[in-house]
Amino acid sequence: MSNTTPANNLTPFSCTYTAQLPELLLKLNCSLAISTYQAGKLIFISPKDENYLVQLPRTFDKPMGFSFNHAQDKLALACRDQVIVFKANEELARHYPKSPNTYDTMFLPRLTYHTGALDIHDLQFGENDTLYGVNTLFSCLVKLNDDYNFVPVWKPKHITELVSEDRCHLNGMALKDGKPKYASAFGLGNTHQSWRDTVTTGGVIFDVDSHEVVAANLPMPHSPKIYNNELYVLLSATGELAKINISTGKYDVVTRIEGFVRGMSLHNEYLFIGTSKLRKNSSTFAKLAFAEKANKCTITAVHLPSGSIAGSLTYTNSVDEIYDIHVIPGKIRPNILNTLTNDYKGALSIPGATYWAAINNQNE
Repeated sequence: MSNTTPANNLTPFSCTYTAQLPELLLKLNCSLAISTYQAGKLIFISPKDENYLVQLPRTFDKPMGFSFNHAQDKLALACRDQVIVFKANEELARHYPKSPNTYDTMFLPRLTYHTGALDIHDLQFGENDTLYGVNTLFSCLVKLNDDYNFVPVWKPKHITELVSEDRCHLNGMALKDGKPKYASAFGLGNTHQSWRDTVTTGGVIFDVDSHEVVAANLPMPHSPKIYNNELYVLLSATGELAKINISTGKYDVVTRIEGFVRGMSLHNEYLFIGTSKLRKNSSTFAKLAFAEKANKCTITAVHLPSGSIAGSLTYTNSVDEIYDIHVIPGKIRPNILNTLTNDYKGALSIPGATYWAAINNQNE
């Protein structure tokens, strides 16, 4: 591990990072995005040059899972009681009144689904721009549309009814060919939060098509993803990246990170993994083997073919927990506007043209 380099001008979201990380992001021609519901932010992390990173934190209400539709240049973000869909625009970014000629794209809010408080965890774009979400509160996978708060599309067969009881802590979802293929949960209970009884040892992976459990007794599985036709999952209670053998239910550990791993995204051969600081007041987390060492929130770059660590970033304040992480390919300095200020109201786009309109901030 190389010496860490301090990030410049990042107060209050200060961090340190290894010297390889800015160079790696620049080489990969990408930025990173993380959601942290603890800090209430969606944060873009970009290479300023080969030596320095720059961050852009944007405030949202309990941001959780989010997804990119790279073909459509869209981003969808699950918040406390809504899902916001953003559309990227390079021209508006270039002429952003507050910082012209600074950003190479800007994600602007274009649609909001008022879902209600469903505790949506993972969120992904599927086929035909369909938005699939993990409705943790109701223990099911859902589609979003403008007719209902949510449309159930699948639930584990042991869940007998759809009620707001978080019965098995369904949290993760992996898509294949644009449709949900695997789902992760903390247990097989069918009563209110019954997963808590075996939270660190009772995790499972479901095959959505067959409704069967393909892996069991997992230590808090999160963020299942299909990469190169293989199923990977983060085992949060042991700090491991694992590759699941669907035929046998066993898994191989690709790499081990000392901490509560959650959220990962692959670009080329590099997998970026989020690690959260353990909550000191949690009796469950205090029992984990790495509890005393898991005192930092990090992003770790792993070279997937070899399992070796290629670089890392560590937050020194403000950010204690990461839920989701995604690579933004082809973007070196993205921006995003929330709906909490009036800035986004001036960003107007029509087919073939864009405008920054003057905004009257006075109350009518």
